[in-house]
Amino acid sequence: MTEITQLLTALSSGDAAARDRLYTLLYPELKRLARSHLAGHAPMTLEPAALIHEVWLKSAGPTPKEAALHRGQFFAHASKVMRSVIVDHVRERQADKRGGGAHVTLSTTALDQLGTPDVLKLDDVLQTLERADGRAHQVVQMRFFGGLEMEEIADVLGVSVPTIKRDWRKARAFLFDALQP
Repeated sequence: MTEITQLLTALSSGDAAARDRLYTLLYPELKRLARSHLAGHAPMTLEPAALIHEVWLKSAGPTPKEAALHRGQFFAHASKVMRSVIVDHVRERQADKRGGGAHVTLSTTALDQLGTPDVLKLDDVLQTLERADGRAHQVVQMRFFGGLEMEEIADVLGVSVPTIKRDWRKARAFLFDALQP
């Protein structure tokens, strides 16, 4: 059992000190993810540290229920919250009352050929993918926003690695088609 899993287990048992230790332990990985997501953005007021803090506050750190999850599930949850924070931030920036219209893009290193699609367009396409194929959407969420490896995703979803690879190929093709100019 990894230290992260042990701390998540301790937190689920009500150990408040585990939350602080968990934050300290997870911060470097969350910062790497935040930098990855914010890379390629047009000038943006959201910095990696602010994104991490917002994600942590939005989820109030892991709740005891979330703490029962293992590392992969935790990062899958954190990635979902991170995506939500980024999308909310972009929507705020583009609001007319604030002089919107800014075009913000998102780094898609994990999606290779896509380049840097508009965050809001990507969010709309991901919502469409979720309605069409929930598991493929989860794979994109965990791989793209969570930075999880195929093996970790397979473990979280309880399916085989080849199944995850098929879902990833299908999702990439869907996203590529939907995000073409």
